[in-house]
Amino acid sequence: MPQEPQPKRPTARRSLLFMPGDSLRKIEKATTLPADSVIMDLEDGVARSRKDAARTTVAQALTTLDFGGRERLVRINPVSTPFSRADLDATIAARPDGYVIPKVESAEDLQSVDRYLDEAERANGRPRDSLRLLAIIETARGVMNLAAIAGASPRLDALMFGAEDLAGDMGATRTRAGWEVFYARSAVAIAAAAYRLQAIDTVFIDLTDLDGLAEECRFARQMGYIGKMAIHPRQVPVINAAFSPTPEEIAQARRLVVAHDEQQAGGAGVFELDGKMIDMPMVRAAMRVLDRARAAGIE
Repeated sequence: MPQEPQPKRPTARRSLLFMPGDSLRKIEKATTLPADSVIMDLEDGVARSRKDAARTTVAQALTTLDFGGRERLVRINPVSTPFSRADLDATIAARPDGYVIPKVESAEDLQSVDRYLDEAERANGRPRDSLRLLAIIETARGVMNLAAIAGASPRLDALMFGAEDLAGDMGATRTRAGWEVFYARSAVAIAAAAYRLQAIDTVFIDLTDLDGLAEECRFARQMGYIGKMAIHPRQVPVINAAFSPTPEEIAQARRLVVAHDEQQAGGAGVFELDGKMIDMPMVRAAMRVLDRARAAGIE
């Protein structure tokens, strides 16, 4: 049975930047960029012949580089492959902040990693559930099993949507409009909200079209996503800007919350502000704006 939704810590994850795990130079470059999270990749970004070298490099990066306040994540290979256990064995002692699990298709995919991390935390004297998990939903089976996946582990912080792999799994033609994956994109955002997880949007593969990236970010934010995966350093500032509340949005949210508190103190529930009827869904939306601003360090 899926676990009941649990509150999650308000870590800002606007931009999650992938760097190939076999390049210490590129990982070091990521520590100078404004990404909220750095994902050291052992999966698609590394050739099969370079897996062992990449594991060594990622462990070295985790133990020698100063990431500042950036979250340090490792994307392992899918749990269905023979590589995932070696990925965990080689990096766990280097104390990453968490693991990104690709191609998650069932609750068991996460629970198998969860059991491994339980043992690792006990062995290394780390607090229980201190190592976080982020699950990438990028297959048709993963979409169909979203509820079970979202409730599979108390370590789970976020659901990440992988449109490119999903389209391939479906046999769909990937288009700029994205209607072929729109159902799944919505389903991931809804499942994340239902289980109080963060929803992280798919990569944008056109590295030269920053205007298109900004537009896609705005659309994803409207759908309920709080951040986006990045595959190139130049994408990070665009993503951060798109998923950060503007000063005007923060001011309006603060004004609405103050007005609500005043109305509540006066015994009123629903009230009018600027010619609009304000009720609790609007108040909660304003509170989320302020939460995002605080998590991003701008409130």
